[in-house]
Amino acid sequence: MLYVVATPIGNLDDITIRALETLKKVDLIACEDTRHSGILLKQYEIKKPLLSFHSHSGEAKVEKILDYLKEGKSVALISDAGTPGISDPGYALIQAVIKAGFNVCPIPGPSAVITALCASGLPTDKFTYMGFLPVKKGRQTLFQQMATHPYTMVFYESPHRLEKTIKDLKVHLKKETKIVIGKELTKIHETYLRGTLEDIEKTLSSIKIKGEYVVMISNV
Repeated sequence: MLYVVATPIGNLDDITIRALETLKKVDLIACEDTRHSGILLKQYEIKKPLLSFHSHSGEAKVEKILDYLKEGKSVALISDAGTPGISDPGYALIQAVIKAGFNVCPIPGPSAVITALCASGLPTDKFTYMGFLPVKKGRQTLFQQMATHPYTMVFYESPHRLEKTIKDLKVHLKKETKIVIGKELTKIHETYLRGTLEDIEKTLSSIKIKGEYVVMISNV
């Protein structure tokens, strides 16, 4: 069995009881960064073999995990933060496990997308998650499509591209377009920036930009 276990996106207290019980009982934990995940596991006194599994992991890592499953052992897949398989390499492993005929059991929990969206104040009855925006190819075409998109749009952005993305959006979207940016989610300095694109651009020019951001936009 492969367990897909959601872990905290910031506040370690957000781990669920079921997630802890699962991590304690599996034979192996596959994680993006063993050092990062080690902090969480140490907090809850969980000692299990760790295997790094990230975007640069090759087929050999997938095969190693499949070997564990073939031996009747259980494996937990966790990411550095949030739910595995959402904008991280976990989906490739999940596909391989399913193709090999093994069961996949999701252990739900924190997700940066849902956490930010529910506090945004933007329409949430329908939304489109876009992951990380393309850096070059397809970027301008996507912005053009976003200008008329009927649902709330949610995407992640890195600190060194955030200001450029806002400038690009100003070119294609209407002045009255609503935007909310969430940062430091679930942490002490959790903050939401709200306003028009112009409002957000002015705010960003006056603050220190660091960490990853969840950006939400609504044309409604």
